[in-house]
Amino acid sequence: MRLKTFLLVLVVLLGVSILAVSPQLLEAAKKEGKVVVYSITSRISNAAEAFTEKYGIAVEAYNLKDFEMIEKVSREVGSGIVGADFVIAQDGGRVFGELIEPGYLINYVPEDMKDIIPESMQNPLVLSVITKVFLYNSETFTYPPVANVWALTDPEFEGRFFFKDPFKEGVNMNFLTMLTTPKVIEDLELAYERYFGKPIELTTENAGYEWMKGVLENGLVFINSDTTMAESLGIRGEGIDKVGLCTYSKVRYRETKNLALLPIMGMEPFAGFYYPSYMMLTSNSAHPNAAKLFIEYLLTEEGFAPWAGSEGTYSSNPNILPYPGDNTFDVWEKVLIGEDPEFLFNNRLDVEDFWNMYAY
Repeated sequence: MRLKTFLLVLVVLLGVSILAVSPQLLEAAKKEGKVVVYSITSRISNAAEAFTEKYGIAVEAYNLKDFEMIEKVSREVGSGIVGADFVIAQDGGRVFGELIEPGYLINYVPEDMKDIIPESMQNPLVLSVITKVFLYNSETFTYPPVANVWALTDPEFEGRFFFKDPFKEGVNMNFLTMLTTPKVIEDLELAYERYFGKPIELTTENAGYEWMKGVLENGLVFINSDTTMAESLGIRGEGIDKVGLCTYSKVRYRETKNLALLPIMGMEPFAGFYYPSYMMLTSNSAHPNAAKLFIEYLLTEEGFAPWAGSEGTYSSNPNILPYPGDNTFDVWEKVLIGEDPEFLFNNRLDVEDFWNMYAY
């Protein structure tokens, strides 16, 4: 116990991850000799290569889109077909309702990580968190052009808000769904009164729906990709006066593409949203020990390296430092809206119906 306590203290002090793999797990994983993973990110290929080099265990890694993975795992596990040993998935609502609730996925948290990873990220186990924030052109404006989300519904800002079509990216629809949670509704009501100087008068069910209706009726501009959005927002020399809700990692284009991009961290009542990717074992895993070993590896600094190359992506292991110059996730968490998979599963269809009614 003294050695374990010392190691945990050392981890905190040095800001690194020490993987203390049990000999029994390592032996069992090597006997299995192989692990199969389905992932929503292509970065798994680099992690798999490094894992194989380190442990000599072969990895079959498949990169799938959200809906492809959910359908594939449902079909395979539901029919008793051996496929993935574990998955890296996002779109929390569908994962909860279609994979976790039926028992197709099983949560696993490495024993050595239970005192390190925040409890809120342990069930389901989070690999990484990605942030989307309001960005603006920092050459056009010395200070952010808006500081309250209700400004995006103001006729003065008509046609100046970029947003990725939520039917082309599930996490954006999840964000819209989270706007209808009681806490966010209350925050939106207060922000409305601060911006317009009067209490909100609802024409819809609640303030979350009211904001959606407001931005749609104010000429919301749909953009097909976050890359296109960042490039359109950050052009220099053209006086771009728009705002976009965009993947924060695109701020790297300030150096790589000479774009003028900054986040609006002081936006009321939220500066954007974040969404996790989850790691879970399949209930019919053929190589469960190799899968557990790989999961442990991905929670270390070495294993997480393929995800750590820019701002905007954060490990669930708080001892893995963010990209140089970025805020730690606990700073972003205070100003962004998160995901509640169960709430998303129970309420997203209602939001989709509402969005369809006003957007198309």
